Amino acid sequence: MKINWNEKYTTISAYTVLTFVACILVFALIFNFTAIGGWISTIFASIAPLIWGLIIAYLLNPVMMWIEKRLKKLTEKNKPRPKLSRILSVIVTMIIFIAILTTLCSIIVPQVIDSLVGIIGNLGIYFNNIEKWVNGILEKYPEIQSTINSQIKNIETTIMDAVNQIMPQISEIIKKITDGTLTFILAIKDFLIGVIVSVYFLLDKEHFQAQLKKIVYAFFPKRASSGVLKICKQVNVSISGFISGKIVDSIIIGCLCFICMTIMKLDFTILISVIVGITNIIPFFGPFIGAIPSAVLLLVATPKQVVPFLILIFIIQQLDGNIIGPKILGQSIGISAFWVLFSILVGGGLFGFTGMILGVPIFAVVYSLISELIEYLLEKKSMPTATSEYVPLPPEPSISKPVRSYNIRKIINKANNMINKKTKKNNHKKRK
Repeated sequence: MKINWNEKYTTISAYTVLTFVACILVFALIFNFTAIGGWISTIFASIAPLIWGLIIAYLLNPVMMWIEKRLKKLTEKNKPRPKLSRILSVIVTMIIFIAILTTLCSIIVPQVIDSLVGIIGNLGIYFNNIEKWVNGILEKYPEIQSTINSQIKNIETTIMDAVNQIMPQISEIIKKITDGTLTFILAIKDFLIGVIVSVYFLLDKEHFQAQLKKIVYAFFPKRASSGVLKICKQVNVSISGFISGKIVDSIIIGCLCFICMTIMKLDFTILISVIVGITNIIPFFGPFIGAIPSAVLLLVATPKQVVPFLILIFIIQQLDGNIIGPKILGQSIGISAFWVLFSILVGGGLFGFTGMILGVPIFAVVYSLISELIEYLLEKKSMPTATSEYVPLPPEPSISKPVRSYNIRKIINKANNMINKKTKKNNHKKRK
């Protein structure tokens, strides 16, 4: 029996079945969220090299396009050779990328390791510094000493309880450290494979773009496909501009922090500069996230350097927020400070560190799309689209009318004059 899909009841039955299946899938997702989450994490772990390759290719694409544009002037003098230009530009881009990574690792990693080893080796000295600092405060403020003496038994009990709780968990802590080390090694392996994968993405990026367009036009109506591709273009422009600008901005801030800390002869120069530079990628909260652990590290090692360091960070971040950042990023975000804070909080709450970085550009795209929709609906109603038109006007100041002072004599004289004028006119008419 042949099914006629154009009949009314056949279409209704098909939609009913699809709705029922969708409801079953939603319930299965809700009640088996842990298992499904495990499957999703396994899938992402297996395709991690592809994700790394896509991210690396996405970040290196502007550099490759800039190099390719200049290589074409040399390779395509007589006839077009797009494949040769692309291959040479990818090779040059990867050489620059690997050279930068190697230089950074050879300079930064040994310094960071030396700093961490020095911190661990000097823990006894740091505890003595803290003890001297606390004793100095107690000598200046003896009333604090009496308060601590009265609470010393409670403090000892709290410390012993904490130690008793931590001791059974030492094996778990060691296991977590081992798992973290293994995860870090696997991440390095995925990153190295991702570098190789990124070469394939860069060599044939137009073909991958064409395939994605083909899929979009196959599954969506023609008009909707144009809208989807427009949204993808806006997302690409917003995210690429924001991330590339933020990376350059963070490198500048890290180098500036290193130079200033070297001049001021502060400790842990390389380690703190790396922390400040990396956390500066996060808008708004980045300076605080980087400054707090660095200040704690200096407080443990050399407490006298904490205040100069915090003043330095404050000056650098003011310089970044008012001069360097706006010059590099320009108007790439296009949203107010409130929405920046909102997008960071929501993105960080949902997706952690990655959400804090990508939350701002993604929200900027959503914000621009909603703004375009609102302007389109207002234009259909023949209403103004400028936000300034909807700002409430301030109330007009009430001007009290001056009270007239009436003079009775003036009124009587004015009435007499009018009467005399009328009588003169009447007499003149009678004479005629």
